[in-house]
Amino acid sequence: MKYEGMIYRPPSEAHSLILQVSIGCSHNKCAFCGSFKEKKFRVRSLEEIRQDVEEAKAYERYVRRVFLADGDALIIPQKRLVPIVDLIGKSFPKLERIGVYGNAKSILKKSVDDLRTLKEMGVGIIYLGVESGDQATLDRVCKGTTLDKMAEAASRVKEAGIVLSVTVLLGLGGVERSEIHAAATGKFLSRIDPEYIGALSLIVVEGTPLAAEVERGTFIVPDPYKMLEELAIMIENTNVTHAFFASNHASNYLPVKVWLPEDKDRALRAIRHVLRQKDPSLLRPEYSRAL
Repeated sequence: MKYEGMIYRPPSEAHSLILQVSIGCSHNKCAFCGSFKEKKFRVRSLEEIRQDVEEAKAYERYVRRVFLADGDALIIPQKRLVPIVDLIGKSFPKLERIGVYGNAKSILKKSVDDLRTLKEMGVGIIYLGVESGDQATLDRVCKGTTLDKMAEAASRVKEAGIVLSVTVLLGLGGVERSEIHAAATGKFLSRIDPEYIGALSLIVVEGTPLAAEVERGTFIVPDPYKMLEELAIMIENTNVTHAFFASNHASNYLPVKVWLPEDKDRALRAIRHVLRQKDPSLLRPEYSRAL
């Protein structure tokens, strides 16, 4: 497989075949993200992708899941994306699902019918980085979109019958907007009603604009217990139909995996117990946190 640079994928795609159909991220301006700074965005040719598919077939014919990297493969125009998805579907007869990252811009470039076509061809889940439900926080970190646009994008995904999995980022509002960010994010999650929610905790990446803010003292990262307070506030304000909520990513200080709304009270009790104890041994140590 001819991968370029570091490859990132959601935790739930750990056992998937990763096909790098695009290089980098089409937005690549988020102040907190250093994942694709060294890459210039481009879409790989169908022939390049075909070569990787043929190599994968030689290694494992019965691939069941495929994830389309890099940071925003859904931005690929429909007329170029459909042949890629078609190639994947015809190459792996046991294929169950194709997953892909999307952002508000890339999703909104697709009509509901476009998304339905992709669904019929095997695209079963779209991962949307929400990060925050607080517009001021989104603007500060240069997310490049609005809450209304993300809500419309989420609605299109769901209307097309594709599973919606979103990520949010504890600590992204800094100490200054900690509680506002947490409560607003919970309310926005309620608004878009995704099937899966992943909460990560902010890790400041060297060389990013956010790291420069931290260095200047204009952004203060919440401490571990403040991030847990955010987690509790966020869950408290999240009222969804039925969603799996997880904060078990390597960046998190406390792993939580619950179904909402069924397990909301249990999750809040567990988090508040840790907050009362203030026992560092109950948290993931700083040296073992990772992106």
